[in-house]
Amino acid sequence: MSTSLYISSVVPIGALYSLSLWLSNSAYIYLSVSFIQMLKALMPVAVYSIGVLLKKESYHSNTMLNMLSISLGVAVAAYGEARFDTWGVTLQIGAVAFEATRLVLIQILLTSKGISLNPITSLYYVAPCCLLFLSVPWLVVEYPLLRETSSFQFDWVIFGTNSLCAFALNLAVFLLVGKTSALTMNVAGVVKDWLLIAFSWSVIRDTVTPINLFGYGLAFLGVAYYNHAKLQGLKAKEAQRKVEGGGAGADHDEEKGRLLPDRDGDKRGDQQK
Repeated sequence: MSTSLYISSVVPIGALYSLSLWLSNSAYIYLSVSFIQMLKALMPVAVYSIGVLLKKESYHSNTMLNMLSISLGVAVAAYGEARFDTWGVTLQIGAVAFEATRLVLIQILLTSKGISLNPITSLYYVAPCCLLFLSVPWLVVEYPLLRETSSFQFDWVIFGTNSLCAFALNLAVFLLVGKTSALTMNVAGVVKDWLLIAFSWSVIRDTVTPINLFGYGLAFLGVAYYNHAKLQGLKAKEAQRKVEGGGAGADHDEEKGRLLPDRDGDKRGDQQK
């Protein structure tokens, strides 16, 4: 990859990724783990809306109705949240918006130029940008606070094992998609969300109200229908390709690359926690 292509394509993506990580990690100071997972259900809504605005997605009334149902479910979950914090919600929604913009830019800047990045090569190109961009708020906001806290000691064991787990997660995602499909990862991600909510309620004693669960249930059904519709679209494309006499493999691989970022933002955000 040339320097000019890196600056014009990867650097903007790295900047948005850094903002998404910074805001999403900051939200954990103000919100519960379970409620943050519920707010992340807005990701398909943000990706679709920004895609329509940037003319990378076609507007369909049925799809928009589906997006509204997801938003309604998240709104109900927020209404029933016991630890609702306006600033924390603002941070998390901002993180979702930046992550959605990043995913759309990947399609615009990279896919249009014939560049395909899997999770491993994405880390190779994007991680240096993230280090550079995240060092700015760290030096300006966090480092002065750490210097004032005399009891703070950097724990290399915790930091190192967390970094290894983060890398192992990206490697596992890459292998999973390679052995199965991105849709499998999407379904597994939904199961992970429910397990994480149950874990936060039972182990770390987060407060999860019935209204919380009802609202997230609505959002979950909307996300499930959205993934089902994408799967049906993929099957239709494969059938059309076979009728035309071509192989469905290339189209299937392209769809894999498109489905992957939908959960990839959550995975990468989660790996930093």
